[in-house]
Amino acid sequence: MNISKSTLKFISFLFLSFLFTNCSIVKPVIVEKPFDTSNKKIFTQPKKDYNLETIGIKLSNKFDGARLNNVEKINDTIIAVSIYPENAPINNSAHYAFKIWAETSKNMYVQFKYPKDYEHRYIPKLKTSTTEWKPISTENVFLLDSINTIKLTLTKKPLTVAAQEIITSTDTKNWYSELINSNTNLIHYKTIGKSVLKKPIPMLDLYIGDSKNKEIIVLLSRQHPPEISGFMAFQSFLETMLMNTEESKAFFLKYRVLVFPIVNPDGVDLGHWRHNANGIDLNRDWGFYKQPEVKAVTKAIVKAAKTSKGKIILGIDFHSTQEDLYYTSHTIEGTTIPNFYDDWFGAIDTTFPNYKPNEIRDDSTQPVSKGWFLRTFNATAITYEIGDETPRDFVKEKGKVAAIEMMKILNKRD
Repeated sequence: MNISKSTLKFISFLFLSFLFTNCSIVKPVIVEKPFDTSNKKIFTQPKKDYNLETIGIKLSNKFDGARLNNVEKINDTIIAVSIYPENAPINNSAHYAFKIWAETSKNMYVQFKYPKDYEHRYIPKLKTSTTEWKPISTENVFLLDSINTIKLTLTKKPLTVAAQEIITSTDTKNWYSELINSNTNLIHYKTIGKSVLKKPIPMLDLYIGDSKNKEIIVLLSRQHPPEISGFMAFQSFLETMLMNTEESKAFFLKYRVLVFPIVNPDGVDLGHWRHNANGIDLNRDWGFYKQPEVKAVTKAIVKAAKTSKGKIILGIDFHSTQEDLYYTSHTIEGTTIPNFYDDWFGAIDTTFPNYKPNEIRDDSTQPVSKGWFLRTFNATAITYEIGDETPRDFVKEKGKVAAIEMMKILNKRD
């Protein structure tokens, strides 16, 4: 069969295009305990104002980050709020957020009702339009008929009651936009993809001079919507890196940092307990990348490393749990920075002599970000966990110290 030169050129073009495309595809990661991260049905909360006219109380979930599924009057001084997850099974991280106010000033008791097998995890945080977030006083938290109950003093001014401080995708964008505007020569912004609901997935690309041949550090946050204390640590960490000190100048001349400040914007704004808009835990999708958010982030990381001939050496994923701790990898020998864990944690512990969080050193058997960095790049990786109720001033101070000590350690490397 005779094939024309033009046909041969076209076939060659297709073949080269196929090779180029497939070379850029993020390779699957096979783990011992894989998860099915195919889309699952979620149950949306009806967005509405609840008007309990007989007792002069109103509630609302008509704002980003809210979570309130139903309201029930128990008697003239007690109401119950029903809080349901977006779907199940799901971690016991029962997020709630609603506004509540009264026609006349009064005390009201609010009980929290969850589906069977789920418990009250978070101490309520309170805020009005003129006050900052503040944890509720312990004297106003108690069990009533074995149900978690809080006592609120209500006025006509709406009071926001939330499991954790609310930081929406818009709040996050406003925050990192200020950082970009103050560091135009250092921060290079890019939208790397879209979420399920078409919200942008942002990436901040940090370096001085040329991005080529620089070793790369990756920072991630907000895979899980309610994990605010971890996000606050992340904010402090990044802000400290951008303080234009001699340490940070030297650091960014030598290294490149890829920052993903909000991996799950849909879950954040929908008030989800844990999942994205497809009902999936994104930190279990770092294996076959079925969800658009993880697919976008992993592709951006791999592409940045390949096109700039830069080596991924460190990944830090910021989260929250019941206590401060670090999830690290058991495999150390032969990784990018074998002594990093001991050097970094030791420096942090020295700064805070009466503080020593747990470290759980284990190679991930699940498809999580920490294991992905290790298996894909042989990189040092950490899941940096902050306790739900760790004092916020300390969260920020620890984030600052952690950033400074990381830069010191990496700047000393050959």
